[in-house]
Amino acid sequence: MANSRETLLEKYSAKVYKNRKDHLLQLAEGDKNAAIAANTRAIPGVMTARGCCYAGCKGVVVGPLKDVLVITHGPIGCGFYSWGTRRNKAKTDENTDKNFIPYCFSSDMQESNIVFGGEKKLEQAIEEAMELFSPKCIMICSTCPIGLIGDDVQAVARRTEAKYGIAAIGYSCEGYKGVSQSGGHHIANNGLMRYVIGTGDKKPKTKFSVNVLGEYNIGGDGWEEERIFKRCGIEVLNLFTGDASYEGLKSAHLAHLNLVMCHRSINYIAEMMKTKYGIDWIKVNFIGVEATCKSLRDIAKYFNDAELTKRVEEVIADEVATIKSDMEHYKSKLNGKTAGIFSGGSRSHHYQVLLQELGMKTIIAGYEFAHRDDYEGRDIIPQIKEDADNKNIESIVVAKDDKFYKETYTEEQIANLKSAGIELDTYGGMIPEMIAESVVVDDYNHFETDELIKSMKPDIFLSGIKDKYSIQKAGTASRQIHSYDYSGPYSGFRGAVTFARDVAMAIFTNAWPLVTPPWKNKPMLTGKLKEVG
Repeated sequence: MANSRETLLEKYSAKVYKNRKDHLLQLAEGDKNAAIAANTRAIPGVMTARGCCYAGCKGVVVGPLKDVLVITHGPIGCGFYSWGTRRNKAKTDENTDKNFIPYCFSSDMQESNIVFGGEKKLEQAIEEAMELFSPKCIMICSTCPIGLIGDDVQAVARRTEAKYGIAAIGYSCEGYKGVSQSGGHHIANNGLMRYVIGTGDKKPKTKFSVNVLGEYNIGGDGWEEERIFKRCGIEVLNLFTGDASYEGLKSAHLAHLNLVMCHRSINYIAEMMKTKYGIDWIKVNFIGVEATCKSLRDIAKYFNDAELTKRVEEVIADEVATIKSDMEHYKSKLNGKTAGIFSGGSRSHHYQVLLQELGMKTIIAGYEFAHRDDYEGRDIIPQIKEDADNKNIESIVVAKDDKFYKETYTEEQIANLKSAGIELDTYGGMIPEMIAESVVVDDYNHFETDELIKSMKPDIFLSGIKDKYSIQKAGTASRQIHSYDYSGPYSGFRGAVTFARDVAMAIFTNAWPLVTPPWKNKPMLTGKLKEVG
């Protein structure tokens, strides 16, 4: 394990070695300030697990909005990708009777549209959508060909608003923009902040209201968090954006506190809402029992209400007691096992806490599309130098809203919160909490995954659909952490048990190591030389 990084890197050519060496770290004892290269363009030809800008905008952030009719403007292949792949669960509620999550909307661009322009076909698609579904909001997400031919989706959105009297937002989120899906997150955040948040006036019903940012309700995660919050007496105004609605997000600026789950995909909105409306944000983690307890206690400390604090402690005691025997059972089976994690957002960080509770060690971890602050913490943001690829993603500037801006606490009170362990408007990153000799990999690829599994031999590997089956068929247990392999929820107290069950099931019923591939016993191709002449 000690030389896993160097063993891997020495197999690269000199050019690839130079590019990848700073993206891989092997942590030493007490190495909490290690720097890593991140958010740079992947090497062409390397089988990166990243997604594109369109995937980040449509697939992650705006796609889960249940009452928004999201049209992919581009070829049907891009639209089909975004149809049900993320398992963002949603249901109608008091805010809306619309739910478009089961549908896939596309302008279905053909070759003639690429040559002569596709705006008319997009407007035809919008006309059909209005006749069939009558949405209150339409969002248009561009794919690569649209940027190349110059279709103006923002102009189409403005014409749509004028013609139908609804909200319409165009996103120029062509796949090639930026270096990964992270650029699409940023573009989507900008659009929601510019056109949606702050346009409503539905006030919270309680004095303890929150938005949960970066919660996409995969497998019902958000619903489990809402269940716990409701028991505590905390009102969830919005999940951003799992099971969220356009109508709900309009009044998100009236919440008392923002909670950030997936830091990378939504930190832009958290920062802009702090600047414009004065709403503080706390980095939380509802993956794992102890993490959930800590997050709930931090929220109670922030609101500084004795009754709320008492209620939170009662709920924690009850929930922990309910799952205690199950967690002990799975810990007895999983204690001493090791894991690798490659995911997006903050989840490679989050799941290490839960694995540790189960007696497991995370020995490999990394992100697909993270920036340095996701690894090292937000304190290093001033040191980050932007390159040309990142500068083509617009960073919008917001100002204090004279009507809605409010400061909950004075600087002295914020200092008191900090002394009580409550860090506002910041994130400490993943690396400071990782163990010695573990390997950190940014923008991982298939080769590095295979090599690290061979050298470090984790008992299970948690990653995405692109590499799940290659890992599994090579003999290592694998679970898909992006969509939970049709399981879930994994968040909260009950979710921790579900996750522990699924991990135990994967490790102890791993059939693939028992199968010998036929090419290892006999050649799959045979032939003989033929004499010429």
